[in-house]
Amino acid sequence: MRKVIAGLFISLDGVTESPDQWQFDHFDAEMMAALNAHIAAEDTILLGRVTYQEWAGYWPTSTDEPYASHINNTPKYVVSTTLDRVEWQNSTLIKGNLAEAIAKLKQQPGKNIGVAGSPTLVQSLLQSDLLDELTLMVHPVVVGSGKRLFKDGVGLKRLNLVDNKTTSTGVAILTYQRKNKDA
Repeated sequence: MRKVIAGLFISLDGVTESPDQWQFDHFDAEMMAALNAHIAAEDTILLGRVTYQEWAGYWPTSTDEPYASHINNTPKYVVSTTLDRVEWQNSTLIKGNLAEAIAKLKQQPGKNIGVAGSPTLVQSLLQSDLLDELTLMVHPVVVGSGKRLFKDGVGLKRLNLVDNKTTSTGVAILTYQRKNKDA
């Protein structure tokens, strides 16, 4: 069965918002290799509404490879309760029951289902036990303000660290699976 996997850039103080403002000076060959491995292992992408709206204006005309070709040619499922339609090539709107939609996607043949950006969606998937694997690329920077992945009041979730690497620029790439996840 396919897995739902997410990968996020995150600061030491838990900020995931606007990584373009703080992560590029740490982006090295090891991070590129990790990202290339991530996209090679997925053939379906989940996006939250905010990420979809931000990215739909940029990626369709971007030449930033290898991600531009990947994101534009891969089927995308946009999770939203407020959008009525999606127009980006290969995009489908998920408005109903997220757990049912994820279960259907996981039953289809194929590679992993990757979550691109979308920290609110990642948090929701984690809390609902719909996320199989979470990779955090922890940057050695304190941003000070911005949207954080984990908010106060979120229920306890136990995870297993299944892989870790530190890049030459000091980014810790940490991969976790749910504690109750069959390995």
